[in-house]
Order: sequence, then structure tokens, then C-alpha cells
Amino acid sequence: MRSRPTVADKRRAFRSLHESGCFLIPNPWDVGSALYLKSLGFKALATTSAGYAWSQGRRDGGVTLDQVLSHFKALVEGTDVLINADFEGGFAQGPALIAEHVRLACDTGVAGLSIEDSTGDSGQPLYDLAVATERIRAGRRAIDQAGGDVLLISRAECFLVGRADVRETVTRLKAYAQAGADCLYAPGVSSREDIEAIVAGVAPKPVNVLVGASTSLSMRDLATLGVRRVSIGGALAASAWCGFMRAAQSLAEENSFDGLPSAPIGKNLNALFATRVTT
Repeated sequence: MRSRPTVADKRRAFRSLHESGCFLIPNPWDVGSALYLKSLGFKALATTSAGYAWSQGRRDGGVTLDQVLSHFKALVEGTDVLINADFEGGFAQGPALIAEHVRLACDTGVAGLSIEDSTGDSGQPLYDLAVATERIRAGRRAIDQAGGDVLLISRAECFLVGRADVRETVTRLKAYAQAGADCLYAPGVSSREDIEAIVAGVAPKPVNVLVGASTSLSMRDLATLGVRRVSIGGALAASAWCGFMRAAQSLAEENSFDGLPSAPIGKNLNALFATRVTT
């Protein structure tokens, strides 16, 4: 019987994925969706703050630190796949609390975690660069004190908050890299030209690109541009909700069963989950 990889094994494997090539890192929202993605051959998965929040009946950004830490731990313990944690804004503003919360996230066994620079305040949607950089530096110190093997991903949220300026985005990402980020991420960037500028601007650091259904770029295109990894955020969770909502609305509005699945999904899922890794 093959032994289960240790947390250190998984973190080493996760770092190696970022050294060359381009890989897809899809986003499950619970243990079941993570196990299914693992069964398809994905070696690494990233959590989705939106997908998890929706599963808890909350808006994106509306879950607590304790809930998120429990979610990370459940995914790590429920499957031996590599887990990257969407740690949102670190659930704190000041560097001291950021460091403490990053330490707690590392304790869950995740292989990587991301911290974003958005504030949630529409009047000032991004932290000042100096503050944002110190937040990343605090996360780096916490990881180093915990052993230094968790990959730190820094997110510049410029394009998501209405500041679609690739020059500002590159400036922020370069500052985060200098503060200790291992991988850089600017969600919302979609054009070939902007992606190319970001990859060149932060080289040799690896870059993550978020894609959606409307993207015109293929995995091959993104690899050619020098992108190291590709994620899809809450898109899979949204797809699941779309199917559920269509079927539920059909029941409520038309008393129709047409939206229910005809394939033996339950039998297939039972067979898959019978092999679940347990601690």
C-alpha cells in the first residue's frame, strides 16, 4: 500500500510545479469536489473563497477566519493532493495580525497561500503600496519562522477594483516579490498584451493567471506567454450552482422533474468516495 505523502513532501512537490512549464490548478469548494478533481489527474488544487462562502450560505468575503482555517484543514486531510489556500486579505489589516494568521494557515498543512491587497473599502479599494508591501513582508516572516516551505502568492487586485492599469499592477507585484512573495497574481487581467507585460515585469518569478469562460486564450497560448499556472476561481462552484438552480427552479415553477440528472451520478460518486483518504 502506497504511503501517504507528508506535508513536507507536498510542499516540495508544489514548489517544483512552479519551476518550469505551465499547469492548470482548478478550484474546488469542498472535499467532495476536491476528490473528484484529483480523480481526473490534477496534482494541485486551489481553494476558492467565493465557492466556499456560497457553500456556507454567505457572500464571498463573508466567512470567518476560523471557518476558513477549518476548510483548509478539511481539504488537506481529506485528500493527498497539493492544496493552495485562497487566504483572501489575511483576515487582518495590520502586519502583526497578518503574520499570526498566516502562521495559523500554515499549521493546517496547505502547500501555498495567497494574500490580496484589496481593502473592501470602495473609497480606498487598495492598501497603499507601502502598507500592502509590509503585509506581504509579515506573511513572509511568518512562513520563514514556520519552516519556510509554504509558497507565498501575492495578489494585486487593481483590475478587480476598477484600476485596470498594468503599470500600477506591475509596480505592485514587483514590490511584493521584493517583500518575499514566491508567485505573483493579478486577477482580472485577460488581454495578451497585459499578461505579457506582467510576466516580463516580474520575471523570473512565476505568474498565475485567472481565466473564465470568456477568455480567448488557450492553455497553450498562456504557456507561450510565460504564464506558470492557471486558475479558474469560483467558476466550477458557479457551474454547480447553475445546475442546481435550474433544476430547483424547474421544480418550484413548473413542477417539472426534467432538470434532474438521468445518469447514475450517485452510484459513480459513491464509488469515488469509497476510496477517500482518511487520517
